[in-house]
Amino acid sequence: MAMIDGAAVDALGEEVLDWRFKAVPASAHGSTVREYARARRPLDEFGTPLLTLDAGALDHNLELMAGWARSAGALLAPHGKTTMAPQLWRRQLEAGSWAITVANLPQLRVARAFGVRRVLLANALLDAAGLAWLSAELEEHPEFDFVCWVDSVRSVELMDEALRAARAQRQVDVCVELGGPHGRTGARDVNDAVAIGEAAEKAPTLRLAGTGGYEGALAHDASAEGLAAVDTYLGRLADLHGRLPYETDEPLVTAGGSAFFDQVVAALGGLDGRLVLRSGAYLVHDDGFYRGISPFARGSGDGERLRSAMHGWARVVSRPEPELALLDAGKRDLPFDEGMPEPQIVRGTGGAPLAKARVTALNDQHAFLRGAAVEVGDVVRLGLSHPCTAFDKWTLIPVVDDAGAEEPVVVDLVRTWF
Repeated sequence: MAMIDGAAVDALGEEVLDWRFKAVPASAHGSTVREYARARRPLDEFGTPLLTLDAGALDHNLELMAGWARSAGALLAPHGKTTMAPQLWRRQLEAGSWAITVANLPQLRVARAFGVRRVLLANALLDAAGLAWLSAELEEHPEFDFVCWVDSVRSVELMDEALRAARAQRQVDVCVELGGPHGRTGARDVNDAVAIGEAAEKAPTLRLAGTGGYEGALAHDASAEGLAAVDTYLGRLADLHGRLPYETDEPLVTAGGSAFFDQVVAALGGLDGRLVLRSGAYLVHDDGFYRGISPFARGSGDGERLRSAMHGWARVVSRPEPELALLDAGKRDLPFDEGMPEPQIVRGTGGAPLAKARVTALNDQHAFLRGAAVEVGDVVRLGLSHPCTAFDKWTLIPVVDDAGAEEPVVVDLVRTWF
């Protein structure tokens, strides 16, 4: 059985291009997405600011991570909130991913609208109306598999009350979430987490299906201290996994963002049940935070590395001072929470790198570029950091054949749903 509704994804190609999509040039208005992609138009037709994806880098990253997970004996449930793009989810599922992960109820609804058959909600779902909708969805679609988190006895009680009120016919699978000091959600004490699992096992509307957590909230670099904090946490997660009264023969143990999934496999790979990694950023990667911290940058993968598949493009609109240029892309267009955009090349000049240039600040619609030999009208390609805060700024993203080419060509358009 297909893991996503291919017909629903294919139907995105029939969407008509118009003013609703800020990336799309006026010359494309009236064409469908499919027609425009097949025309292979030059990127020069697109205005700025702009975000693009690189087709070759997407292919490379997809294959590298899928192969690594297989060789590690882990299942992959990539976090869909990174892209919120069913076209990319389909590629991940067709490459062998076991499920798609989401972070909240609206994202879950997008996944179900496109027929994603197995979804992990890496969060608690306590909204009574949302649980009533979920109950109906599970009853109407027996092939739909779902699991979410609980991290307190109270969350178990609230879920059970809401599902009873909704007259739920199918139990909802839950994983007990373990957190860490100064981390995000998740029970802080293993004994407390065991009590939560026992409460879930007793709740008639729930089925205790596993344990889960997120190590990425406990370290923000690959220093010895950061890696040790991750290992300590994963050891506690392994301890919890062995102590819960599961109601399934193959309980899940799930962790693994995009920074420390190698440690997750090392610590949890030998446990009974199914190990599920939820890495989300790998498909797009970046030229910033993940470039430095990814396990592939630290030696995993036999020397292979992920490639950044996203770039910003911005035009020089002002040179008000000798060392300052203003670009027409800002916080509304590009990610900035994990580092400023990185000036790389000026389009159409042979790819000479902007070695000493840097973006020092972003306003809503402008970037402050210093140390670059550029002229008003030049288009600068920018390396970006953190794909999780890039896609949400764009409803339609052009995919180019090669972002490093002298004249990139648009070969696809990816729709997002935030």
